[in-house]
Amino acid sequence: MTGTGEAFSARSWLFAPGDSEKKMEKAAATPADIVLFDLEDAVAEAEKPTARTMVSGFLAARPEADRSRLWVRVNPLDGPHALADLAAVIPARPGGVMLPKSRGRADVETLDHYLSALEVAAGIEQGTTKVIALVTETAGAMFTTGTYTDAPRLVAMTWGAEDLADAVGASENRTPDGAYGFTYELARSLCLLGAAAAGASPVDTIHGDFRDLEGLRKRAEKVRRDGYRGMLAIHPAQVDVINAAFTPTDDELAAAQEIVDLFAANPGAGTIGFEGAMLDRPHLARARAVLASGGRA
Repeated sequence: MTGTGEAFSARSWLFAPGDSEKKMEKAAATPADIVLFDLEDAVAEAEKPTARTMVSGFLAARPEADRSRLWVRVNPLDGPHALADLAAVIPARPGGVMLPKSRGRADVETLDHYLSALEVAAGIEQGTTKVIALVTETAGAMFTTGTYTDAPRLVAMTWGAEDLADAVGASENRTPDGAYGFTYELARSLCLLGAAAAGASPVDTIHGDFRDLEGLRKRAEKVRRDGYRGMLAIHPAQVDVINAAFTPTDDELAAAQEIVDLFAANPGAGTIGFEGAMLDRPHLARARAVLASGGRA
């Protein structure tokens, strides 16, 4: 169960800088499940007031039915811009908000209070605006990834490696072979576990080299096997790769359906022999999850 009380799933989350109408238009035209208009890292300090006005205007100009997939990354709650960001964009009814540098459940609760007041003031049903939290961007936040259970509005959790490297004073966050170092793989694992505990959808961080689509495919397929349900993107070219990687293949769906059918035919069985292996209830749960992610009940 998520903080909104409903199931939520999105494979691709594409960032677009909030100070570029052209890039926002291009992102919105992609098949990304979620488009994230960025008011934080992608926008220089002096341009933030202009960017929030641009994002608000862009949202307001879109048909209301389209806005459920158009989200906004605001600035951190402990900085000077978050309230102004929220006051500007919430009346335009974005589908959700990304909370960067979240320090724990208390930050999501504070954000919920702000959103509730702004929704009521704008005549929006209270609780409409969903939240994804970026949960590993500070050193202290690494210790709170398990605190988000029942956090209001929270439907997804993701993690970041670049800000975390800055927070700990690292000169690199990758090993010589290109893999993330231990601290950052730990961040990925803690995000996954925290999201599972919270009933939120775990979303993997960006693949920074947007030209490396084969590397992106391999990583997306790996983290999906690990339990992640989606991935952040920084370029439109990454969207199709991510969507494909997080969509079950026909073979996967057929295998999952076979397991579900086996248990349905043997409703009293705790374990069932199948192709030389023993299947138990966790196998059934995973099969059902595969079918659900493929759009099958």
